[in-house]
Amino acid sequence: MSGDWDGLCAEVQKTIDELVASGRESGVQVAAYLGGRAILDVRAGVADRATGRPLTADAPIWSVSTGKGLTSTVVHVLAEQGRLDYDLRVAEVWPEFARHGKDGITLRHVLTHTAGVPTLPSDVTPEDFADWDRMCAILVDAEPIAPPGELTAYHAWTFGWLVGEVVRRVTGRRISRVLADEVAGPLGVARELYLGVPESELDRLAPVEDRNLSVLFDYASTALPNFDRVAPPAVRPGAEVGRRRDVLAADVPATGTMTARAVARMFAALIGEVDGVRLISPRRLAEVTTPGTAPGPEWVFGQEIRWGLGYALEPDGAFGSSGSGGSVAYAYPELGLTVAATKTLLSAGDGDPMEDLRALVRDAVLAREGRHSSGPVTR
Repeated sequence: MSGDWDGLCAEVQKTIDELVASGRESGVQVAAYLGGRAILDVRAGVADRATGRPLTADAPIWSVSTGKGLTSTVVHVLAEQGRLDYDLRVAEVWPEFARHGKDGITLRHVLTHTAGVPTLPSDVTPEDFADWDRMCAILVDAEPIAPPGELTAYHAWTFGWLVGEVVRRVTGRRISRVLADEVAGPLGVARELYLGVPESELDRLAPVEDRNLSVLFDYASTALPNFDRVAPPAVRPGAEVGRRRDVLAADVPATGTMTARAVARMFAALIGEVDGVRLISPRRLAEVTTPGTAPGPEWVFGQEIRWGLGYALEPDGAFGSSGSGGSVAYAYPELGLTVAATKTLLSAGDGDPMEDLRALVRDAVLAREGRHSSGPVTR
């Protein structure tokens, strides 16, 4: 990394050291790339409080919905290769999915969370999540809540199996294998960027813990009428699910397991070249970061959100994904910047320190260029 950014590295390091010392965090990784080069790669705390194992830069962390960025990237790489089209009807490659009037749903609808199939049965279990065929059968039998394209509803869990089964039908490979072969491998981060984690790698992970995210889920269950329909009680996207070895080893591609530096590198290869690797063309980058949903409140959480093709689009010009509990991975195409943060202690309701770090890095780059901050980041 260039010494030009030593001051930024020191400021971020001090911030995360203080977060760990205060007890707000246990283990944190933060990384950034600028113009295809790493400018930041710091970490603080422990990987596992039970053993005291220090958190290293190469220890992957289950990062909840930040994994949707990995899943979406697989789609775009395959599209770049001419193997997928965004307007492919899912039922063309997965005929049984057409049941209950779902024949008009396209891959574009899935990527923009407008497919109309965000819900899961109330009795679904983590054991079901570890069974790919079982989850696909649930989606085949699902009845849509709205016609495709008419309702933006966050497909919190179903996104992964919908995209993943299309990828499997087209390539003949699990989506985790495609990620390894077409994305993580070429970028040299095959042991740091996962959908399903190989059994042999599970002991390398930094396990997540719950700080108070479960409290937020309890509140959402009572305050948001559609929350339990997309995240039933036994499979809320928190530490209880994210610590299970069977779930971590399975393909559950609405989530992912990663290091901050690996996912920052992946996003850098989406917006430019990294050590000779560019994942998609500038033309495709423009397409996937064009808003694909109309303004308005989203069905599950009631918040305003804009989606490109698989990535959230932020008011400050970033695109990417964030996960419940605090992980983030975003790119700023106009700045040539990517920023990612992963953490082991899943939390909510006490500010958002990882988003604050994203803004800190962004503003440092803007200041270096003599430009003003584009304002606070929002979800």
